[in-house]
Amino acid sequence: MTRPLFFVPTDALTADRVVIDGDEGRHAADVRRLRVGEPVDVGDGGGKLVRGQVAESSRGRLVVEVQDRRDVPPADPAFVVVQALAKGGRDEDAVEAMTEIGVDEVLGWQAARSVARWSDRTAHRWTATARAAAKQARRAWIPATAGPLTTTDVAGMLAVAALAVVLHEDATQSLAAVPVPTSGRVVIVVGPEGGVTDDEVAEFAAAGARVCRLGEQVLRTSTAGVAALSVLSAATRWR
Repeated sequence: MTRPLFFVPTDALTADRVVIDGDEGRHAADVRRLRVGEPVDVGDGGGKLVRGQVAESSRGRLVVEVQDRRDVPPADPAFVVVQALAKGGRDEDAVEAMTEIGVDEVLGWQAARSVARWSDRTAHRWTATARAAAKQARRAWIPATAGPLTTTDVAGMLAVAALAVVLHEDATQSLAAVPVPTSGRVVIVVGPEGGVTDDEVAEFAAAGARVCRLGEQVLRTSTAGVAALSVLSAATRWR
């Protein structure tokens, strides 16, 4: 059985017995109904991870006896996706799926053709989505989420990346043919439903980004980043 993973504050991991309470405790004890003796992983979302088994179980609370500790280093190269804001929750769908695939950071971009606008609610939902998806995927690291970036902000990031890619359906270069660096930040730009404008493509290319396509099909903004991460992971992490 795959061990369930729960997140707690970093300082809670220092004890020989780790207490899981609050929302995580309710999920573990009341929803998952974990009982004494069952195996559990507990992390802080920042690379610290303990393995143990449930020593006490009560309503809304678990106590886990620690059996092993690990420090999981951050991924290198790091995969960063600049995700254009999209209506209908498609950007949240992208955050969820990309977290499961292995993205390390997702940054919201207010593209020229983005209908949706960044708000405090957006920030909260992206953070919560990344956290939940990281638990589902049993990830030691929760991807960072932030925004909104302007097009100028994005160009500045691309200029200093180890590899910078803009996904575009009219590009002639295939992403699968692009060499992936062994270290540094790999930044991928995903446009909104209406696509990246010619001016945006020109600005990003001038900053050093490669304009690439994924295939013959035109993907939605909620799936393009997932497909791109899969291509990059197949060349690096999934070997």
